[in-house]
Amino acid sequence: MTGEDREAGNGPGADIEQLDFEAAMRELEDIVRRLEGGDVALEESISIYERGALLKRHCETKLRAATEKVERLVVGQDGDVKGAEPADIE
Repeated sequence: MTGEDREAGNGPGADIEQLDFEAAMRELEDIVRRLEGGDVALEESISIYERGALLKRHCETKLRAATEKVERLVVGQDGDVKGAEPADIE
């Protein structure tokens, strides 16, 4: 899918919500490589930079959601699992 194809439906971020984390990261890495390469015209650089910012935000949201799902098992003094509680990841 080209940049023009993506932008045809409501801007550079119209399809990002449908991407899983891995697909969003691959595309973000591709954007970074292209921008670092310096072979992209100014207008396209602006467009893909904007999309990259949206992809970054999407990836951060996905990571935050995954972190919230991680749980730590609570084991009682008798060695039995008593349940789970949210993990303290920070």
